[in-house]
Amino acid sequence: MPSRGPKKYLAFDIGAESGRAVLARVTAETIAIEEVRRFPNQPLQEAGSLRWDVKRLWDDIRKVLANMDCELQGVGVDTWGVDYALLDKSGELVEYPYHYRDSRTRGIPEEVFGAVSKEEIYSTTGIQFMPINTLYQLFAQKKRSPEVLSRAKRMVMIPDLFHYWMTGNAVCEFTNASTTQMVNAVTRTWDSGLLERVGLPSSLPAPIVEPGTVVGKLLPELGMEKMSDTPVIAPATHDTGSAVAAIAAREGTAFISSGTWSLVGMEVDAPVVSPDALQMNFSNEGGVNGTTRLLKNVMGLWMLRCCRERWSQSGNGSDYEQLMELASAEPAFAQLVDPDDESFLAPENMCSAIDEFCTRTNQPKPVTPARYTRAILESLALKYRMVIWELEHLTSERIEQIRIIGGGSKNRLLNQFTADATGRRVLAGPVEATALGNAAVQILATGAAASLKEVRAMIERSFPLEIFEPRETDRWRNAAERFQHYRDTVYA
Repeated sequence: MPSRGPKKYLAFDIGAESGRAVLARVTAETIAIEEVRRFPNQPLQEAGSLRWDVKRLWDDIRKVLANMDCELQGVGVDTWGVDYALLDKSGELVEYPYHYRDSRTRGIPEEVFGAVSKEEIYSTTGIQFMPINTLYQLFAQKKRSPEVLSRAKRMVMIPDLFHYWMTGNAVCEFTNASTTQMVNAVTRTWDSGLLERVGLPSSLPAPIVEPGTVVGKLLPELGMEKMSDTPVIAPATHDTGSAVAAIAAREGTAFISSGTWSLVGMEVDAPVVSPDALQMNFSNEGGVNGTTRLLKNVMGLWMLRCCRERWSQSGNGSDYEQLMELASAEPAFAQLVDPDDESFLAPENMCSAIDEFCTRTNQPKPVTPARYTRAILESLALKYRMVIWELEHLTSERIEQIRIIGGGSKNRLLNQFTADATGRRVLAGPVEATALGNAAVQILATGAAASLKEVRAMIERSFPLEIFEPRETDRWRNAAERFQHYRDTVYA
């Protein structure tokens, strides 16, 4: 007989540094989660290229599934966006997928614009222009290794690859597909005309399915007979899509999904592809239940992570909490940098990249880890301020509060800086928003909750928030003017 206890769902949440398997236990009123296993995600250096070690990740996923000792109502995977895998006519992986930080797309967007203008691409897809977008990655592949692309019969996104290995069914879930800059924002389908005009095979991408689609059941040949009837459910497979699925971020509430990247935006009912949205470089990424996430990518805590790795290598590393305490005592606004300057995308030495930005803008170098940390966090908060203002302009809606979700929501100093810089109340949490949103879509797909509103309410009851009120907003307003001046200087 089926268990009458809590329903259980397994969410695999794989980020740029690590993957986790999280078990969600669902009752009528609440959701409880437990991290079952954590595993590293270490990129590969292969013949001068940076790639994802997807087969090792798959081994880790299989180990988790093999050791599950309870009945599951669903399994689903979410990861980052933009990166893809190519399958040949036998369904085998053509090559290890490229990492979005690989340098092969430098200068590629401009070549694509020679075939289709930026304005046309944006009006069709509504996606922010970044060289890491799948459109430019595939164009670079066609240019540099056309023989590899010619062997490919199917393209899937990274989470779809794991769903394919689980079920044998190759599909592309919509929220992750939308990050490619190859999907029509209105029809929510691949834009074959755009692909053909830039010389890419329009038949290559696997069919798009909406979040909540049952992709199939775990294959018997995986050797997990006791779980062979378990449905594999596509959540919002883009991790930000899952994170936002866990919360309400509309009607005066914006979100910041804070981690390696910071994604700052709102949930809206329809894409915003106005000339102002193009000029401000906003993305209209796919959301759950037919919604759109109007957002902008900001570099995020990647900068601090890279600096900390450098300090650790030189024997100057600090405990994270101690580093935040030291940074909080440093003078305010001594150095400000634009987190989205291209020099911070994949530098050999992040501290040196910050030094160089400061030199270009006639600022002193930070010198100590505490000062670098304060500069990064203050600069992120000021960038958030700018994006929040742009969101208000694009939506004609006043933003009253900001939900900070994901791992970065644990950074109390950045949370307070964000409240101060924006002049808005900040609600921090849940930390596990991505895994919760992954489970939430599975819950909806299996009928264990009647609506997205209901499952979000369950999450709210289960995971209390921490509130940060704005203070010293006048000082931050003056700093924002300096921040803008430095941006104008660098991009002049």
